[in-house]
Amino acid sequence: MTAVGSTAAGATDFLDEARELLATFPVVDGHNDLPWALREQVRYDLDRLDIADDQSAHLHTDLPRLRRGGVGGQFWSVFVRSDMAGDDAVSATLEQIDVVGRLLARYPQDLARASTADDMETARRQGRIASLMGAEGGHSINNSLATLRALHTLGVRYMTLTHNDNIAWADSATDAPGVGGLSAFGHEVVREMNRTGMLVDLSHVAVTTMHDALAVTEAPVIFSHSSARAICDHPRNIPDDVLALLRDNGGVAMATFVPKFILPAAVAWTARADENMRAHGLHALDTTPEAMKIHQAFEASNPRPMATAATVADHLDHMREIAGVDHIGIGGDFDGTAFTPTGLEDVAGYPNLIAELLSRKWSTSDLAKLTWQNAVRVLRAAEEVARGLRDERGPSQARITDLDGVRA
Repeated sequence: MTAVGSTAAGATDFLDEARELLATFPVVDGHNDLPWALREQVRYDLDRLDIADDQSAHLHTDLPRLRRGGVGGQFWSVFVRSDMAGDDAVSATLEQIDVVGRLLARYPQDLARASTADDMETARRQGRIASLMGAEGGHSINNSLATLRALHTLGVRYMTLTHNDNIAWADSATDAPGVGGLSAFGHEVVREMNRTGMLVDLSHVAVTTMHDALAVTEAPVIFSHSSARAICDHPRNIPDDVLALLRDNGGVAMATFVPKFILPAAVAWTARADENMRAHGLHALDTTPEAMKIHQAFEASNPRPMATAATVADHLDHMREIAGVDHIGIGGDFDGTAFTPTGLEDVAGYPNLIAELLSRKWSTSDLAKLTWQNAVRVLRAAEEVARGLRDERGPSQARITDLDGVRA
């Protein structure tokens, strides 16, 4: 494996300072797929993968490594694959929400349920990890605004409008153009998310969808796990014109660690690795132990270009320059990817990234915004917008059949 990207000389000299900063302003990570990994590996049997213990042989995430990594807030992704549809997708999302609740009940000394920005600050004072949820893909609501509201009631605080495939009302970054961004019903979904206080997440969506959502939203948006397209030209990343719009919107773009999204040399390599998975009858996103054996065998004969913490820092440098330091964050996508960068192999690695940024002369105040303050601010802003909108209008009764002329 060949590492690509130059770590600044002496970055390791800043590790103690990085850990000290994270003790005060811990990381709020925008996206972690632990619930899906628990589904795929042990069908939600928490005794078989007890995250109170070291699970580095199976997962990127466990409580000891979250503590070592300086994580103080986590949006747990209640993801279901986009090849699930209809009520099957809704049911699977509810199962994901259920397992997050079970984790919170099982580890109350470490994890704190958080539904608001104030809850996040309370958890930080208590030394617990503020735990929120994000639904990854509008297929999870099955074209129903009532289902959207129900997910919010259950604690979901953002929804990614699409995953890897288009849905009836929104286009994905990795699918052929469908409705051309957001349909009329898609606009209504965004407005209803604003009214409830659920953050609109634009990771995974097409650029047309980004622009449509930014035009209609009345609240700040997020990118829960996306990096800079100017640094790595992948459709999952954010173009500069959208980063500039984010400054005016007040939102936050949370840089991801997934190598194929941050390192140009990894894009083609991962495409070949994915094709190898399909040739073995496996889904390209499969990270079960059986699938990882296939990945590892492929990697042994096809050395992988290696991203590093410096690669991620390059994206953050660019995102800060275009969007501003008030509009960036971190969304690693741990347990949602088969491969991770050197130095960011798992959730214990965040101090390595902060040390890299310190070596690049990022100030303590800027890093505090990156790790904690920006994420808390954007959730608080969404809450404030929602309070005002609920005074103006009630729950939307719109149906996709009425607005888009298609069958629900």
